[in-house]
Amino acid sequence: MGELNIDKHTTALVVIDLQKGIASMDRQLGPHSAGTVIQNAAKLADAFRRHGMPVFLVHVVASQADRLSVTTDEQWAMKDMPKDWADFAQELGQKDSDIIITKKQWGAFYGTDLELQLRRRGIKTIVLCGISTNHGVESTARFAYEYGFNQIFAEDAMTAMSADAHNMAINVAYKRMGRVRKTQEILENL
Repeated sequence: MGELNIDKHTTALVVIDLQKGIASMDRQLGPHSAGTVIQNAAKLADAFRRHGMPVFLVHVVASQADRLSVTTDEQWAMKDMPKDWADFAQELGQKDSDIIITKKQWGAFYGTDLELQLRRRGIKTIVLCGISTNHGVESTARFAYEYGFNQIFAEDAMTAMSADAHNMAINVAYKRMGRVRKTQEILENL
């Protein structure tokens, strides 16, 4: 694996769905716990902020009325969500300088202004992390790849509903769309 050579002027952090409601599903996650993912994402966010690099915090805020309603074999259950379900995990230390993206589906590009906000800031590379590796993060990564963004995936700052799902995304999809690294290696290259 080659060096990352992260350009601080053209790289942003994009954090997917590290919100209270999703993080509370911790007992269902693997291979990393929600706590580990949030801790590593918080380290990345702190470092990006210290270097004056943009931090994008993405959360899903969807009601039964405005969520996608396509026919599938298995539907995602939308039950009564607590009021703070979509609030970002406190450990991320949300700052006024963070750019907040609100989405209604898995990916952070479709139906949002994420691409516009990245392009206006001259961003060419995104560092991606969050929950779930093979849903929200992967949907975002696929759009980013097609839009021509370079990508770095913080493997230990993301997790899925199972270790198998996480590893499939990491080892099959992500290595063909960008570079997969541990949080510490990304931090050492800032």
